[in-house]
Amino acid sequence: MTWRPKLVALDVDGTIVNHLNELSPSVKEAVLAIRAQGIPVVIATGRAVPGVYDVLDKLGFREGLGIASNGSVVFEVDPFELVHTTTFDAREAVRRVLERVPEALVAVEEVGVGYRVNRAFPHGEITGEIILDEVERMVSQPVTRVVVRAPDHSREEFSAMVEDLGLDGTNYYIGYTAWLDLAPEGVSKASGLDEVCRRMGLTAADVLAVGDGNNDLEMIQWAGRGVAMAQGSADLIAVADDVAGPVEEDGLADELRRWLD
Repeated sequence: MTWRPKLVALDVDGTIVNHLNELSPSVKEAVLAIRAQGIPVVIATGRAVPGVYDVLDKLGFREGLGIASNGSVVFEVDPFELVHTTTFDAREAVRRVLERVPEALVAVEEVGVGYRVNRAFPHGEITGEIILDEVERMVSQPVTRVVVRAPDHSREEFSAMVEDLGLDGTNYYIGYTAWLDLAPEGVSKASGLDEVCRRMGLTAADVLAVGDGNNDLEMIQWAGRGVAMAQGSADLIAVADDVAGPVEEDGLADELRRWLD
């Protein structure tokens, strides 16, 4: 194989860290080894900006560009500086969801800071500064991202509710739990990576991307080499060029080692 990545784009939860937010020594070593060979590593995550810094601190570096909020936010890591943001009017989508699930928790991203929430989320699910607010005020201005969480519903039940709402004008993803991410239409980790590549003089063909979630599908399809983690959905695996081992077995480390001299 003569192809070699010029940029590595990595999802966080279920790819770099497990679902307890734990980073294995093997994955950390592999990520740092890739960087030591001059291949930049970009975090591309559904997390907000503070969540990107959390994983960067675990890995032990802060430099380059980061992609947060499923592509809505692209930023310089050190010092923090917004490079590109995309916003949307979330009022109608949030109204429709709350009509169907009135008890849902809602969080609106405060870029670079944390979230405004209507009620407390389960511990550890969102990071950064958490500010209590009213939903109407939270979505009164264009936003980069909205999270809707329904802890009392199963993923399947919540997904069926959401699919039936016809959320036109947004890009949305259902998580592994009853978790809904609302983003601007046409925005994804792939669009965020397009912005990164434009600034670095690269193209999609130069990128190795690895992820495990529904919000990674566009990125995996877009990249020159898109790799799905083994625990990913059947839809994600179907579009991937290859499948890495599960996060519990440090599958990312095995994929990255392929590209070390």
